[in-house]
Amino acid sequence: MTALKVFIGVVVLAVIVLVNTVVVMYCERKWLGHMQSRLGPMRTGYHGLLQPIADAIKLLGKEDLMPASADRILFLIAPILAFVPAILVYAAMPWVDRFAGASFDVGIFFVFAIAALSPVGVLLAGWASANKYSVIGGFRAAAQQISYEVPMILSTVGVVMLAGSMRLSTIVSAQSHVWNIVTQPLAFILFFIGILAEVNRTPFDIPEAESELVAGFNVEYSSMRFALFFVAEYMNVFTVSLLATLLFLGGWGGPVLPDIVWLLIKTYAMVFTIIWVRATFPRFRTDQLMVFSWKVLIPAALVNLMLAALGVVTNLFVLTAVEFAAAALFVWLVAKLGRTAGDKVRAAAEAGEVAA
Repeated sequence: MTALKVFIGVVVLAVIVLVNTVVVMYCERKWLGHMQSRLGPMRTGYHGLLQPIADAIKLLGKEDLMPASADRILFLIAPILAFVPAILVYAAMPWVDRFAGASFDVGIFFVFAIAALSPVGVLLAGWASANKYSVIGGFRAAAQQISYEVPMILSTVGVVMLAGSMRLSTIVSAQSHVWNIVTQPLAFILFFIGILAEVNRTPFDIPEAESELVAGFNVEYSSMRFALFFVAEYMNVFTVSLLATLLFLGGWGGPVLPDIVWLLIKTYAMVFTIIWVRATFPRFRTDQLMVFSWKVLIPAALVNLMLAALGVVTNLFVLTAVEFAAAALFVWLVAKLGRTAGDKVRAAAEAGEVAA
């Protein structure tokens, strides 16, 4: 009976995750369309509601191709290695109080450990395709995700310190009076930037830069193998939004409405913000992306860690004050860097034109 309950719970959770993934796909197309003065999907169903289903049917009907020089075994298993962690991570992700795939004392550690497997599938996909664009995209993805995991994980250490536990349900309970985004705004900013890079979203979509790499690491994939990468990406968008909600936005806490409704409202607010960023910012250059992580985000994450320690030994008022000051300084510095980025390259180009 216990095994049957576990099986039913896993099936129900998988269905919920996949349904939300389809919703995220549709929302991105419609929201991006409106942000760009377009209508988005309109022809398939009412206001394009059936567009994700039409896409699935289209992909099922496509021929499953494989390059003649590809590494057959790695080419076949790479999409699975990219897709499975996207579902497995929900084993330790509580949706509402007393409902989760499993309740781990080291829940947040488990989530990050499973998420760290995703670059393996992407790297193998690029390497096994025997295509120079795929290889470049795969190595870009691996370097980017490994680099941005460091500040992302460091930004959550302060949350764990304040809650006194790595169990996600305990972290949510610790925010019953005040959310962590209020007491640790710098940590939230760093975490948000980190998750954008982890899921290869603009302005960190370097592994799939179509102007440089055709389609990046998955350029040789078609049919349902491509669909596995596609679905895993949108599933990861929902996953990181849910994780940000649990860590910084009070999880399922809220008045009047049921817990699950509050959780979904906050999660889709994060999804909307991720899509909004895509419609707003241009793409980083590869060198800028790596410099931003190692020279800006990681030092800022270490400063945030010290501020969190200060808050633990003093009180939340002191922590909130210093965190807001640090967040304001960080935003000012990043804005200044953004205004001056590329000045040396442009000056050198102008000097070359004058000399010519």
